[in-house]
Amino acid sequence: MNTLGEHIQWKDDGTGSLQVRVTPKASVNRVRIEERPEGPLVRVDVSVAPEDGKANKQVVKLLAKELGLPKSALVIVRGQTNRDKTISIQG
Repeated sequence: MNTLGEHIQWKDDGTGSLQVRVTPKASVNRVRIEERPEGPLVRVDVSVAPEDGKANKQVVKLLAKELGLPKSALVIVRGQTNRDKTISIQG
């Protein structure tokens, strides 16, 4: 089974990036790996609506918990208003 950590692309400077697809207004909050023919996809389902950054905050909170990192170590660097996001991780 794939783990979330396997999908982080680490750089030489100790930072990493993670590509995720977000589903707002889901029935549960969860992080899952979806196996697809073109490769695995990290999906983050959040129960909040994408209003005023609420969904983005929930995404960071869920990923931080899953990775065992503080929320301050994760920043959305691409996709603030899009379902597909790039998360920067300070390891």
